[in-house]
Amino acid sequence: MIRRTAFRALTTVAVTAALALPLAQGAQAAAPDTTAPATAATAATINANDDNPFRWMELDGLRADFQFMCPAGHCAGLWSLVLTDNVAQQRFEGRKFFVYAPATGEFSFFLDTDIAVRTVDHPSQVRLVDTDFMRSHPRVEVRYGDPDHPDRARVVASATTLM
Repeated sequence: MIRRTAFRALTTVAVTAALALPLAQGAQAAAPDTTAPATAATAATINANDDNPFRWMELDGLRADFQFMCPAGHCAGLWSLVLTDNVAQQRFEGRKFFVYAPATGEFSFFLDTDIAVRTVDHPSQVRLVDTDFMRSHPRVEVRYGDPDHPDRARVVASATTLM
């Protein structure tokens, strides 16, 4: 009788452990692992800082931004300059944003999604990616106004190449 009771108790413990083990493993797998290496996006952001092509520029009203874009399903990391939150939150109505090099009177472009455009309507669309243009001009400005009359437009941000 004692043997049978001990066997039943042992069987009950074994069955309980067999049923509880997968549940415990599932809960452990669902819990975030804080010791795991950084995700690809986090690692890319960390490593992206090393490749920032704008790190040698003095930025006023702009900040460097790294993001992944996937035009036509091919993802690539991209550095760009965007307006700072302080500038982007200002009120802008009725005009256009454009990129202008005051020393030469030349224009550059913004990247709107994956299309290069000369002007944009909203502060959130200001995204400068033309690093060749910025390196070949000592000062590049984001202006707001009429691109046909850049001298009358308001300078909202600038990037100056440090020599």
